[in-house]
Amino acid sequence: MRRTPWLTGLVAVAVLLVPPVVFGAKEVDVSEHEDVYKKLELFEAALSIVRSDYVEQPQAEQLVYGALKGMLSTLDPYSQFLDPDSYNELKVDTEGQFGGLGIEITIKDDLLTIISPIDDTPAYQAGLQPADRIVKIDGQVTRGITVNDAVKKLRGKPKTKVTLTILREGESSLRDVTLERDIIKIKSIRNAELLEDHIGYIRLSDFREKSTEDLESAIKKLQGEHMDGLILDLRNNPGGLLDVAVSVSELFLTRHQLIVSTKGRIRNQTQELRARMDGPVIDIPMVVLINEGSASASEIVAGAIQDHHRGVIIGTKSHGKASVQTIFPLKDGSALRLTTSKYFTPSGRLIEGKGIAPDVEVQLERPSDEEKEKEKAKAKEKPAGEVFDQIEAGKSPTDAPAAKKPHDNQIARAVDLLKGIKVYQTGQKSDAIN
Repeated sequence: MRRTPWLTGLVAVAVLLVPPVVFGAKEVDVSEHEDVYKKLELFEAALSIVRSDYVEQPQAEQLVYGALKGMLSTLDPYSQFLDPDSYNELKVDTEGQFGGLGIEITIKDDLLTIISPIDDTPAYQAGLQPADRIVKIDGQVTRGITVNDAVKKLRGKPKTKVTLTILREGESSLRDVTLERDIIKIKSIRNAELLEDHIGYIRLSDFREKSTEDLESAIKKLQGEHMDGLILDLRNNPGGLLDVAVSVSELFLTRHQLIVSTKGRIRNQTQELRARMDGPVIDIPMVVLINEGSASASEIVAGAIQDHHRGVIIGTKSHGKASVQTIFPLKDGSALRLTTSKYFTPSGRLIEGKGIAPDVEVQLERPSDEEKEKEKAKAKEKPAGEVFDQIEAGKSPTDAPAAKKPHDNQIARAVDLLKGIKVYQTGQKSDAIN
């Protein structure tokens, strides 16, 4: 049987599989087995009554699947039974393209909750935010709904519409938001550009199979443009693959540094994952941006950077999801997604329900439409001095675009911090030479 470890529990738009890992067997106490078998007698008796006395003839599959869904739902918000259709949907998601709204969801306090909207999707454009509660879907109350059932309601053919009733934190009234479904294409690297003062900026949207490879390419591109400071934006990044979280962390750490540890009931689920190499950008100052939409794999990376004092964490507290799920396929095409271990940051912190607190807390200030238009107008203008500099250097004025300004106040704060760090480091080098 193939068993697939899984890190993100935030499904609805992007759900990810991890390469197979086979776990060792665990001895179970005989008395525990006996207790389970006694309880199964109750289930058998109830099943027999339902099949014989229910007003209509129930389908065996319906009864068994219902029982499995109920059993998994009693464990935690991330453990689930996946019927064959749901399991196939999950596997299709790994292709990174499907019809939907572009939101990551979970169950929080028994309410369907948005973890993060995905950039440039209907949900993002409609202004949906992390921690928004979805009270209704097309007028149907979502209390008691499972994540899988919510996924089925939210997804659909492009150009079809769905109305969500949203309760936003800090607001007392509900709001209806009607969205038109679209093809959702997931790209791990949303943005990679050089900002002012040779500070690189990379937005990583999730942790998929090729995310590390794409991130390395983005880093090399910016290094070719003389990057000497880096902002890694993990805001609204809901997570993904455990092994990718580790390989991404390796890019910024030195060999043998602990990245994350996992602890479970089975021996092979308890392990320490360390950097296997010196990363390509271990010698430049770094800032990591997080917010409430940063979860799971994002928190592994941010936690490793923070615990090893490799960079500064800026933004707001992360989501707080520190469990690992494993996919157990069943012979009829269905599967169990089961929480099998918890993970800890290098310093031993369990962030489940707590999140990672930033080193520098900065609340996001959303620019007004007028400010956005001004920034667009400025971006089209190239300073005359820069044009002459390029001509004197023998380059066409179109060869090198002007350094871009920060997109929002959190990025601006990160830029200011990195400028200060670089000035300080330059002063230290000067003192050492003198």
